[in-house]
Amino acid sequence: MNTLSRSAFAARRHLLMLGLALCCAGVQAQVPAQVPAIGQGPGYHDPRSPFKPLQEREGVLSWSLLSSVSTKAEKNRLVPTFPAPVQALNQKKVKVQGFMMPLEPGDKQRHFLLSSVPTSCSFCVPAGAEGLIEVFTQQPVRYTLEPVLVEGVLAVLSDDPYGLFYRINGGQGLGAP
Repeated sequence: MNTLSRSAFAARRHLLMLGLALCCAGVQAQVPAQVPAIGQGPGYHDPRSPFKPLQEREGVLSWSLLSSVSTKAEKNRLVPTFPAPVQALNQKKVKVQGFMMPLEPGDKQRHFLLSSVPTSCSFCVPAGAEGLIEVFTQQPVRYTLEPVLVEGVLAVLSDDPYGLFYRINGGQGLGAP
């Protein structure tokens, strides 16, 4: 029977934790300095991803518009400042495409996050709040790794307790973009 000594086990555990930390740090060492850190900004599409970046489409809300929000530090939190074109979308019916991040168990989702970029790590959020939309749908949407198209009423959130900037209510999955 092959057993590890305590020091070998500790070294192996340290390497595994270091690997996880590097995974969650993404490819920041390979990314140019102007690209925001993972979990900030509109998201970084890893060139090694098997999924193609989303292409802007007519009639589909642009992630570049959604990510044009700025933030300012106020007390112990970041407060979003939305430009007028984004504010004008509040409570309007929109179509948006993105990658699903399930928030419920199972292969059919009624509550999920939609991301501007695919996840590259199970433990990491691929974008900041400006690159995510919380989605509530009327009918379940089948989970997929491929991009999905969702339609619903967009809420622009200036004071969400979870730090989200956008939410779609009464959504409907329209399939692949």
